[in-house]
Amino acid sequence: MHGVIGEARARSVETGRCGRYLLGTLLTAAVTLVAAPLLCVPSLAAPWAEHHRRRAGALLGRPVEPRPRAVRRDLAWLAAQVATGLPAGAVALLCLGNLLLTLLVTVGWWAFPPSDPPRLLLLDVRVDGWTAALTANLAQFVLLAALSALALPPLARVHARCCLAVLAPSSAERLAERVSELTRTRADVLRAHGAELRRIERDLHDGTQARLVAIAMRLAVAGETLPRDPDAAAVLVRQAQAETEEAMTELRSVIRAIYPPVLADQGLVGALGALGARAGVPTRIDIGELGEVPAAVEAVAYFAVTEALANIARHSRATRAAVRVTRDGASLSAEITDDGTGGADASRGSGLDGIGRRAAALDGTMKITSPPGGPTTLTVELPCV
Repeated sequence: MHGVIGEARARSVETGRCGRYLLGTLLTAAVTLVAAPLLCVPSLAAPWAEHHRRRAGALLGRPVEPRPRAVRRDLAWLAAQVATGLPAGAVALLCLGNLLLTLLVTVGWWAFPPSDPPRLLLLDVRVDGWTAALTANLAQFVLLAALSALALPPLARVHARCCLAVLAPSSAERLAERVSELTRTRADVLRAHGAELRRIERDLHDGTQARLVAIAMRLAVAGETLPRDPDAAAVLVRQAQAETEEAMTELRSVIRAIYPPVLADQGLVGALGALGARAGVPTRIDIGELGEVPAAVEAVAYFAVTEALANIARHSRATRAAVRVTRDGASLSAEITDDGTGGADASRGSGLDGIGRRAAALDGTMKITSPPGGPTTLTVELPCV
């Protein structure tokens, strides 16, 4: 019994949702018809079409990805919207409007003149007493409700699919967008690569090279001082030794920035495990079966997790974090979550922007969900082909 009631309630909710969609479609189709000369302007047609793409996607439960602008396709959709939206919306208006009218007649039949009592639309019965109001009206209400439940959901879904199909980019448009995206990411990669080379050169020139010059000078002075003052020469040699160790530390730091040695020694699984152990907040590491991962993908995934955990420790006020890395066919996914204050935004030019650029360089993606108050979830998807 409870299952039947629950199913009826779910069907009622779905019918109402689809009815609202169709009534909204009727309204917007009428607006499209009236304002057609204005909406034919490309700058207005595109956002109007995108609004309906989002409505259709929400009804069907499909994510609506951004698409390249296509003026002809948007203008063709305006005609399709009028041709399909008006009749589909009229059906919803007829069903739902008569449902409302049936309810009004049921409780207000007595307000009509006795000589001209209201007449039911479907049953063709005059309502001139409570018997007819409570029986014939109820029968018509049930009939209209059943008709609405049977007709409106499929009609709304057909219209939504039609909307998405008309506005879907063609293969040529997808290819053009793909070429544009690859051109953009290639330019980003070249800029990032140039900046990385300049940083490495600066670190080597200002750090390691300067120390090596100082070491060479100390050793030269020690060699000249040794015959006449062995103790002073020994001091200079010890200083040169200390500076040699510092130079080696700086050199290892530069090498680690190019390709972390821990990846070469332990692989991605071991490197992430070590990273979680020394993170600034308690971090749980969950790594699935990854198989063989290309070195470039390992480096980007390690950098993404490193940068994300560093941001969590510095900015999020989180008490715990979690890293989950999985492999699904030809795609590697790294998901980093924390229970901090949220509000992370990659558009501010922070380290998150660097993660996104590195992922895009491998034709990957970065998504972040960080509402105010948290939690924050950062997902990086990388192809492994």
